[in-house]
Amino acid sequence: MAGNSLLSLLGWTFLPNLVTGWLQSIYYGLTIRAGDPKPAPNSHRYIEHRRRIHILVVSLYLLYTVYEADWELRRASDYYTDLGVSLSASEREIKSRFRRLAALYHPDKLMNAGAGAGDDTSSLFIHLKTASDTLVDPARRFAYERFGPDVLGWKHCVTVRDYVGRGAQALVPYYGFAAVAMYVLGLLGYLEWGRYWRWLTLVVLCVFELHTITRPAFPPLLDLLVNPFLTRFTAHPPYLPFQTISLARKLSITLHIAFSQIGPLLRPPLAATAQPGIRPAEAPEKALLESLDRLEQTARGMDAEATRLMELEMAPFAGDAQVIASMRTKLKEWLVQNTIRADPMVRDALGRSLQKRRVDAPAGAKGNR
Repeated sequence: MAGNSLLSLLGWTFLPNLVTGWLQSIYYGLTIRAGDPKPAPNSHRYIEHRRRIHILVVSLYLLYTVYEADWELRRASDYYTDLGVSLSASEREIKSRFRRLAALYHPDKLMNAGAGAGDDTSSLFIHLKTASDTLVDPARRFAYERFGPDVLGWKHCVTVRDYVGRGAQALVPYYGFAAVAMYVLGLLGYLEWGRYWRWLTLVVLCVFELHTITRPAFPPLLDLLVNPFLTRFTAHPPYLPFQTISLARKLSITLHIAFSQIGPLLRPPLAATAQPGIRPAEAPEKALLESLDRLEQTARGMDAEATRLMELEMAPFAGDAQVIASMRTKLKEWLVQNTIRADPMVRDALGRSLQKRRVDAPAGAKGNR
């Protein structure tokens, strides 16, 4: 068990990231023309593409785990499917069906026919006999439908109340351990994202299971919607309550993994990078104010530097107020113009503008059309 858990953890740690890298490379190979540059690994575009592809990879894998759980249930089969009777079959129909199957698969019958009675044939007959005996007994049939084949090993259980009490006791360790594990991991700082939804999922699953094992009828969702749809439009056998509980447990585990793997990726970037004590709604405003402060400090520094340079240039004309006033204005304009033209961003913008001009434009033409 520990080895399987470790392998599962390692798989969830490395496999999605590995597949995400492959798919991102394939995506760029299909969407970016040959010769064009691909987004840099640390660029915003690259990170955004990786985030979306990773969400897709994890979602598809989680859907596959649900399909795999359903396939395992179908492979294990159930007594109704093995006997070939409906879920509403009466005691007479079950006995009649078993007699017909016994005439085909009884070891003595096969031996008299010269086919031999191997271990597989004997096991099949014993299995069919156990299925018939279980479904003929009303109490055991009720227990089997809600708890599965495990009820065959429950001793000292005769009535429906006995089976329900034994089954309810088995729920305490499962949900108790799950609740304690979630609480302890929360105290340690794990499972931060979706904590409310994790607890809600656990409570809803527990209530659903308690309702399913204690009510005399199947769950309404199963009886009125799921099973009629499966039997009418697909070849999928109808679900029994214990199969529904098993699938719901698997689905809850899938949701918990989705909360851990996909949940953090759905956070807005500003909310994920906000400082402690700052609400996500206040993060954009605070970032804007900080940018304005930095811009103001930069402008003050440039103004002080321009004033110092201007004083140095005006030093030879000290004492002549008229010349100093005239040259101060012209020198300031010259400094500003040369500073702007030397700025890399301005030069890049001018270069792009010149590239847009028409190649065949006549001398003195303006614009790019």
